[in-house]
Amino acid sequence: MKALNSIDRTLPTDPRPERVWYTSYGSNMHLDRLAFYIRGGRPPGGARTYPGCRDPRMPSRSIPVELTGALYFATESAVWGGGRAFYDPRADGRVMARAHLLSTEQFCDIAAQEMYREPGAGLDLGEVLAHGRAVLGPGRYETLVCAGQVDGLPVLTFTAPWGMNDVRSNPPSAAYVRFLAGGLLVAGAWDAEAIASYVAACPGAVGHWSEEAVTDLLQADPRDL
Repeated sequence: MKALNSIDRTLPTDPRPERVWYTSYGSNMHLDRLAFYIRGGRPPGGARTYPGCRDPRMPSRSIPVELTGALYFATESAVWGGGRAFYDPRADGRVMARAHLLSTEQFCDIAAQEMYREPGAGLDLGEVLAHGRAVLGPGRYETLVCAGQVDGLPVLTFTAPWGMNDVRSNPPSAAYVRFLAGGLLVAGAWDAEAIASYVAACPGAVGHWSEEAVTDLLQADPRDL
């Protein structure tokens, strides 16, 4: 198993970094899924076509990390059906994640696509790098979070402006759970048992996805989902 990379919780001092760690805690942990945000296109069976990034290069590195906070499932995904994954950095707990080393431009383009904006305009990262949080709009993934640094580069992600206790939970679909869990397994820091236990315990999944069911999804043929 790979060792977890430790996150330095202090905020970065460089206000304009050229590279950042885009840290995914959902389906984009899986490189096959992330590729559509970077290179563009419509995933098999998907309901949305992604324009992609201006720079189509895939991450130069992808590393397993754990964020402080909690993962929960809420709202209704038009792409997957069922609940979306959100990150609450103010909650107690830990979040298994995968950090992808990308250019700052690529991170901004991926974030724009998650915000249903056109990539290319760029996002102002000044506030999130200086204060650890920046609300760019009321939408589901329009709040940026900086969790600290790895190798001197910012660890950035995005989530909703609300906390997990402020919204009704909603169980995720089988396809979504499979990509999320599969991305964690490929990251190499956690085994299938640990991943299944983690996902099944997240708000929104509790009572709907058992550890056994998540384990079965990790072993399933995607054509069966």
